Amino acid sequence: MKFKEINIKNRRATFDYAIGDTFTAGLVLTGTEIKSIRLGKASLTDTFCYVDRGEVWVKNMYIAEYFYGTYNNHLERRDRKLLLNRKEIRQLEKESQTAGFTIVPLRLFINERGLAKLVVGIGKGKKEYDKRQSIKERDDKRSMARFFQK
Repeated sequence: MKFKEINIKNRRATFDYAIGDTFTAGLVLTGTEIKSIRLGKASLTDTFCYVDRGEVWVKNMYIAEYFYGTYNNHLERRDRKLLLNRKEIRQLEKESQTAGFTIVPLRLFINERGLAKLVVGIGKGKKEYDKRQSIKERDDKRSMARFFQK
């Protein structure tokens, strides 16, 4: 069975954070949530992750209610559990406790087996001058692409 290519990105994450290590995690979802994701009705804006009692949770992730869902429909912004190895959870917990670091969701996609996966990374908050540098680099790349396109 061929699935439509779903690739939902958190564009703010790379602008606001310098991303270090990344991990691919599974998501614990209900039936109507995965159906909405397969329709592309999800968003990662203002989303973050935290570690609680040896489990990683994603908070404030938006998944629209499934249109054909009945009374079984899910809540749009509930906390969802991430599935990671114990070793990865320990590493995330250790690095997120360091001052200035946080766990940031980067990308939500559906793999070849039809399972929803979330790529999370360890992010260190950028200063204002770092953000200006990112904007300048992006503009330079854009102007170079225009120059070589002609």
